[in-house]
Amino acid sequence: MADKTRNWMKNLGTFLVVGVLVGVVGPRNVWAGSSGKGPAFNFDPAAVTFHKDIEPILQRSCQNCHKPESVAPMSLITYQQTRPWARAIKRRTSIGPRQGVMPPWYVERNIGIQDYKNDPSLSEEEIAMIAAWADNGAPRGNLADAPLPLDLSTNKWSIGEPDLITVLPDITVKGDSPDWWGEGETVLVGNTEDRYVAAVEYREFNDVDPAAQARDTVGGRFIIHHLLFSTVAMGEQDRARVQETTTTWPVHEVGRNADIFDEKAGRFLAANASAVTSSVHLHSNGQDTTGHLEIAWKFHPRGYEPTLTRPTSRGASLADSVNIDIRPELAGQELHAYTVLQTHQKITTFEPHLHGPGSRMCLEAIWGSHIETLTCSGYDHSWVRTYEYAEHAAPLLPKGTILHLIGYMNNTATNRNIPDPRNWQGSGNRSVTNMFLDLGLGVELSSEQFLQEMDDRREAVGWMKGDHIIGCPLCTYDDLTLDDVPAGEN
Repeated sequence: MADKTRNWMKNLGTFLVVGVLVGVVGPRNVWAGSSGKGPAFNFDPAAVTFHKDIEPILQRSCQNCHKPESVAPMSLITYQQTRPWARAIKRRTSIGPRQGVMPPWYVERNIGIQDYKNDPSLSEEEIAMIAAWADNGAPRGNLADAPLPLDLSTNKWSIGEPDLITVLPDITVKGDSPDWWGEGETVLVGNTEDRYVAAVEYREFNDVDPAAQARDTVGGRFIIHHLLFSTVAMGEQDRARVQETTTTWPVHEVGRNADIFDEKAGRFLAANASAVTSSVHLHSNGQDTTGHLEIAWKFHPRGYEPTLTRPTSRGASLADSVNIDIRPELAGQELHAYTVLQTHQKITTFEPHLHGPGSRMCLEAIWGSHIETLTCSGYDHSWVRTYEYAEHAAPLLPKGTILHLIGYMNNTATNRNIPDPRNWQGSGNRSVTNMFLDLGLGVELSSEQFLQEMDDRREAVGWMKGDHIIGCPLCTYDDLTLDDVPAGEN
């Protein structure tokens, strides 16, 4: 990067002026790589059929769950299986990014960043196509129009074929048992060499009949509500080596999707590691059930070395357990939490975490006088989602940025996750109490890495002078140097 004489204070002053003018003149927002989802429909509603139009949608966004021996209560593989559910599919796909929508993906499309990895959500055109199909009697159409069927026998994991699966011990929960919290049994992961992990996914397997009616409560037919664990080489005698081999992993929660880590910051899994469970929450699903959790690991190739090596979690810093005061029979209640970034960071995921009353959460970034919403999403405590930003869309935030978390609570009978809306809720671990935090992940960046990431971002999105890139307040300046950027932690 060319040596520049512009100092940081001058850049900051210019940025503050531009930040104010953004709301007035509205510079072009860069959405490169966006899915292009919009209201322009290019189909004949009377000609929509299952095999030609609906089956491809089901394959991409539904069959990963709606298949035999999976988390969904019915299969949507064949026309015969799908036809009875046509009206229900229309209703559940059309209710917007809120509790109950299918597929369970709650990011709001009218604000913030719109590009995410493994986004199964439907476009407005696809939603309209499903509605037209159901309204026209759900015609089957010509079998010759059908796409090739998916090989669902090898499609158990959304991360693809795992390199390793760790099976945790069986647990039995009686149908009338109270909730239970405690430590789980420590087990060997099963790896014999040091590896870096690209993705991890959890799934509960139990003996509940998939065709049986699930209990109408948080968690449905599952008994493991959440599980927190870390991995460590237990046989090490050197305390420093034990610390080096210890890695904390994202929490398993009911309905959670896979975790895909930043491609430049793979997580370390030490050879001969053990999975140490620090907290597990069990709850009854209404019938005697025996089940266990499996952890699927996807490794980077041997020889991979991360270039961004300091992963961070916002669970401890961007949260509030003190001021949770959720009043009875009232919707639209708000919770707020703030944290100041002590280093430059790339935010890789957003993961809202609330309990039963939670209905929505937004993440804002405040830099200078500039306030920008990064993501807003609905929330359903039965389908906890983590949202991985696409590589070209992950927020790049300088040291000193204030992150603001806003939670929206619905403690009324319209929220199916509330056992009794007459009850007040404060902070606590139980699902009938509440939490308020962002469990999202990020990576810390040195000043050099921060400048390089911004250069890469501008190139990836086709940036032009004056463009504003959502989530990257300093990307507007393509001539910053190390002297211009406040020192980060190196």
